[in-house]
Parts: sequence; structure tokens; C-alpha cells
Amino acid sequence: MLCIAVAPESRRLGKVDLFNAAGRCDLIEFRLDRLGKEPDLKEIMEGINKPILISCRRKEDGGAWTGTEEERFLQLRTAIIAGPAYIELELDIADKIPRFGNTKRVVSITDIQRPLKDLEPLIDQAIAAKADVIKFVGPTPTLDAAWPLLATVTKKRNVPVVGMGLGKPGVMFSLLAHRYGAPWTYAALEQGLEAYPGQTTVSELEEIYRWREIDAHTRFVAVAGFGPAETATVKALNAGFAQHQLNIRCLALEIGLSDKINQMLDALHIGVLLANPQLSERALNLAELIDDGARKAQYADLVVKQTDGWHAFNTCWKSVIRVVEEALGSHSSEDRPLDRRNVFVIGAGGMARSVALGAQKRKGMISIAAADDNEARQLAQMTGARFIPLASMYDTLCDVVVIAEAQAFSLPSGQSSHGTGVKLNPAFLREHMYVTDLTQLPGESDLLREARSRGCKIIEPAEVFAEYVSATFKAITGKEFSRDQARATISGSE
Repeated sequence: MLCIAVAPESRRLGKVDLFNAAGRCDLIEFRLDRLGKEPDLKEIMEGINKPILISCRRKEDGGAWTGTEEERFLQLRTAIIAGPAYIELELDIADKIPRFGNTKRVVSITDIQRPLKDLEPLIDQAIAAKADVIKFVGPTPTLDAAWPLLATVTKKRNVPVVGMGLGKPGVMFSLLAHRYGAPWTYAALEQGLEAYPGQTTVSELEEIYRWREIDAHTRFVAVAGFGPAETATVKALNAGFAQHQLNIRCLALEIGLSDKINQMLDALHIGVLLANPQLSERALNLAELIDDGARKAQYADLVVKQTDGWHAFNTCWKSVIRVVEEALGSHSSEDRPLDRRNVFVIGAGGMARSVALGAQKRKGMISIAAADDNEARQLAQMTGARFIPLASMYDTLCDVVVIAEAQAFSLPSGQSSHGTGVKLNPAFLREHMYVTDLTQLPGESDLLREARSRGCKIIEPAEVFAEYVSATFKAITGKEFSRDQARATISGSE
């Protein structure tokens, strides 16, 4: 089931909120803590065709209640008399409010500051307090931080356990809890109505994560990160899995600093991890076997569990090179339009290293510049490329420019963009250049828009990204999900 919490500030709006939520969920949590006056709950609940859970949250539990505890107790006791399906009671007050009628008791334990630990004694206390459902609420910023809560929710027990992971990574916990049989999952009705900052909305659960298609047999592909690129990857791959009727879905998560990540992934039966650039170097440490491209670039974007252990691969550069060569006129893998072309790679991180090595394989003539001249010099030495000091980059002849490091540049008005890293003057951009920017996939940066306005030949980041998603889908499943299909899904026109 899906539970949406509504926290109206007036009785009139409360009725409206209940009607709006009823069409999108299976259970509605109606919060009393924002109401100025005690509502007539029987009248408010009348005509609502979904079960209702009543709560009244204290500020320390993420609510807005400003009255006394005695007044809050009275609100909760009165609410039970109205006959909602559930009443939520904090563990420390549950024994002060008796059971009444057919209303089931949700006994909750909340800590909005720290990840929850040592949960079994708390479960015993909640059971002693006559809980019908036990609820935990706490931060789940990373997989290792969420692990105690996940272990609790996924364990079979006589009293069901639900939970809410706080922050955007909380969706990881929601999907896993749903996969392992938690009685309901929480979501916000829409942006601006989140119970806690960063809470996933109903639309996101449905359109990006396809949560209702997840069952006890679903296999997860882990996608590290919650940025635009990671979210677009999840959405597109899930569309492909659904199209091929594969019971596989993406699980967005943050990898913490724990040295037991492999064991956690194994315990969750996750055999594929897509690493974002922030994780790409650490991803090498997760693998026993590392492919040549990942080893040379010290960058892995795909980690796969195979019979002989975890394998790390570097794949994204292939999509970059493929789309760049297409822009240069390639019609097959036998064509080599990069041969003896001047390719200027801006950046010295993992993506820059990967693209430089890939362009070198295709016989391109590589030049390297970066925010840190020493790092650029080291990369140039590693790849046999030409090192270009930042001060000399404007005199560099090049046919293809690949920006792989966040940058800032001076706008025509004299203002500066908000990027960091390499400082570029748009005068560097010339009409004959082919330009792409990999720093804001699948979107485009201010610099790329400036390049477009100056008549440069743009290699669309969205095209690079769609090719990457298509290739990743085939690597995971062995099946086809075309670049056109990936592009349409990412743009929302599937």
C-alpha cells in the first residue's frame, strides 16, 4: 500500500486534502498538529473511500504541534472515538492512551537527527505497548546508515514494521521495504507537500521508480546518486525493463563509507551497481577483478557480480566516443573520423581520463587542460597527450572539444557563470569546433549554450546520455533498448 500524509492548516482545507490524496494512495495519514482548532473528524472523514491514519506530531518528531502534551493527548483520544482505521502513538505515550473500538495502533519511534540503531529492544517495547504496526522514522543518508532499519523491516515477525527514511535517499529504503513486504510505503502527494524535506512524491514513485511493479521476486540494479543524470538513468532503464517484461527495477541509493558494502549488496541480492562520477574511483575497491579500461583510467561506472566475484568496468567513454564519431561523419565502427583530429579534453578527473584514453584508441591527437595544471600534466603523461597550460589554451588548435570538468566562464554581460573548476573565456569557442559538455548530463551547461550561440557544432549531451543508457541496458540484460527509446523516455515523451 501507499500512504500519503496530509497536514492541513484548516478544517476546510483538510477535507480538500483528503479528497485529493484519496485518488492517489491506499492509506491517508491525517495530521492534526497544524490545525488551529480541534476538528470534527467524523465529518471530515465522511465520504473518503480510503482508510485513514490519524497522527499529531510533536516538533521533535518533525511535526508542528505547539500545544501542551495534555492537549495533544486529548486530541488523540478524541480522534480514536471517531473511528479511524489507525491511530499513531509515539512509543513513550502509547501506554497512556488505551485501545478503543476497531482502530489499530501504530506505535512509532522517531529520531530525525541520527540514523536509528539497536532497534530490537524498541520493537519489544512497542509490542508490549499493544502495537498493531510498528513504525520507525529516521535519516537514511547512505546504505550503511539505513542498514539497521532495513534489517528490521525485512525480517519476518508477527507484528508488521513500516518505516520512513528521511531525505532524498529515503526512497532507497521505501523501495526495499516494499520489496520485502512492509505493509505500506510513504510518499508526498506533490512537491511542496512533503512530510519531511526531500521526501519522494507519488508521481516520482510511479513514473521514475515504477514501485507498484516491484514484488517479492524483483531483482534490483543499484544506481548510485540522486542527481539529474542518475534520476534519468533510473527512469529510462526502468522503462526498458518494463517494455521487455523483465522483473528488474533500479534502486537509487547512496554508498556510504562502510567496508561492508559488498556484503550488503549480496544480502539484498543486488548484482549490478552503476557508479556515478563521485563513486567511480571508490567503485574499483568493490571489485576483485578490474577491466583494462577501468584500471588505466582509475574509473569504473559499472560493477557486476559474476560467478568469480565482482567485476569493475569502464563503459561510459565508449558512448562518448561513439556519438562524437557519429557527429564527425562515422557510419560504422570501421570508420575512424577521429584519426589525426585534434581533440581537446578539458578536465583531469575520471571521465576526462576515460575519454582521453578512448580518443587515443581511435587515433585522435589529444591535448589536455584542467583547473590544476599539475593534474593535467600527469594525465597528459599517462595518455601520451599534449599538456596545455591554462594560460595557453586559447592558442590551441582543436577540432573537437570535450569538457569533462565543471567550468566557469565570463558571460557577455561581464558576469560570471556559477561553475567551478576551469575558468573559460567564451572567445575560446570558434565556429569550426565540435563541442560537447559532459558535466551536466543529460542537460547542457551555460558554456554549451554559449557555444551554440557562437555557431559551434554541438555534440548533444542528451545524445551521449541516451547512447550510454542504451548500452548499459544491453550490458545488464543482453536485450535491446534503442537510443531513440532511451531519449524519448528521458525527455518524458515515451
